[in-house]
Amino acid sequence: MVPQDRPETGSFLTVIKATHTIVWLFFVACIAAIWFFAARADYPNAALSIGLVTGEVVVLAFNGWTCPLTAVAARHTEDRRANFDIYLPEWLARHNKSIFGTFYLAGIAFTLARWTRLLP
Repeated sequence: MVPQDRPETGSFLTVIKATHTIVWLFFVACIAAIWFFAARADYPNAALSIGLVTGEVVVLAFNGWTCPLTAVAARHTEDRRANFDIYLPEWLARHNKSIFGTFYLAGIAFTLARWTRLLP
C-alpha cells in the first residue's frame, strides 16, 4: 500500500521520474554519439560512448534488467504501466530496451567495421 496521505509522495515521484528521464536521455545521447564518432573516425570518443553505455548495461543486468530508479519510484505509486517511473510515451517505455539495445549493438558493429576498415 502506497501512503497517499503524505504530501511529499507525489512530488518525490515527480523528481524520480524527471531524474530517470534525464539519465535516459544521457544514455540515448551516448548511443547516438557512438554512430556520430564512428562516422567521423573518432574511435577514442566512440569507445568512450560505448564504455559509458556498457556501464549502464552492467547496472541493469545486476538489477534484473530494470533501472534502480524503478524500484524507488514503485514505493511511491501503485501504478505499474511501462512508463510509471519515467516521462516517456508508454509504447516507448515498453520497448525501450529492444529499440535502443539494437541501436547500441549496431553502433558497436558499425564502429568495429569502420575501425577495421571493413567500411569506408
